Amino acid sequence: MTTTALPQTDVTNPVLEPPKARRRRFTGRTRDNLLAVATPVLLLALWELLAQTGVIDTRFFPAPSRIFERMLDLMATGQLLDHMLASLQRLFIGFWVGLIPALILGVIMGLSRPVRAAFSPLVSGTYPIPKSALLPLILLIFGLGESSKIVMVAIGVFYPVVMNTMAGVMQVAPIYYDVANNYGASKWQVFRSVAVPGAMPNIMTGIELGAGLGLILIAIAEMVGATSGLGFMIWNAWQLFSVETMYVGLLVIAIIGYLLSVVIGLVARLVMPWRAER
Repeated sequence: MTTTALPQTDVTNPVLEPPKARRRRFTGRTRDNLLAVATPVLLLALWELLAQTGVIDTRFFPAPSRIFERMLDLMATGQLLDHMLASLQRLFIGFWVGLIPALILGVIMGLSRPVRAAFSPLVSGTYPIPKSALLPLILLIFGLGESSKIVMVAIGVFYPVVMNTMAGVMQVAPIYYDVANNYGASKWQVFRSVAVPGAMPNIMTGIELGAGLGLILIAIAEMVGATSGLGFMIWNAWQLFSVETMYVGLLVIAIIGYLLSVVIGLVARLVMPWRAER
C-alpha cells in the first residue's frame, strides 16, 4: 500500500502580496493624492485669471491673491487665531455634549424594541426641522452667552449620531447576540462587546456627519449675539463690506471641516482595523 504525501504549507511565513498588486495600490494612492491637490489649485488659478482679466466682478469675487494677503494680515495681528480658537472651543464642547447622549440613546434604541417605539417617532419627527430655525428659540431660552452656541452644536451632532447608531446596532446579525446570551453575557457586556463594535461603521459615519453639521451651526450661531468666532468675523466683515475677510472666514471653516474629516477617518481606522483602506 502506497501513500501519497500532501504538499505542506509553511504556516510560519505569511502569504505575500504580489509586487504588481502593491505597485497598483501605490500608483492608485499617488494618483488620488495628486488629484486631491491639483483640483483646488487649478480652480484657484482659474479664479485668479478670471479676476485679473476682469471677467468676473472683483467686488464680489476678489482674486485669491488678495484673499490670501488679507489672511496673512489677520494672522499677523492675531485676530484670525483668536476667532478660530473661539469657534473651535465651542465646537469641541458642543460636540461632546451632543455625542455622549446620542451614543447611549442610539445603542439602547437599537437593542430595545420598547425604547425604540417610544423615542423613534420623536427623533424622526424633530429631525427634519432646520436646526438654524431653532436658533431664535435657543437664544430665548439660553440667552446670548456661550450656552446657546454650545447647544446649537450639540443639536447638530446629536441627530446624525443617534440615528446612525440605532441603525448600526439593528444591523448587527442576531447570531452575535445569541452567542453572547448563550455564554451568559450581561447587558453591559452585550452593550460593550457586541452592540458598539458591530455598529461602529455606522457610528463613525454619524460622527463625521455630526461634526460637519456642528461646524455649520456654530458659524450660524456666532453671527447673532457673539463678539468672537469665525461666524462673527464673517458677519462683521459683511457689515463693513470687507469681502476679502468674508472669504478668509469661509476658507478657514472649509479647512477646519477637511481636517475634522481627516482626523475622524484616522480614528475610524484605529477603532476598525479590519476596515483598513485597500
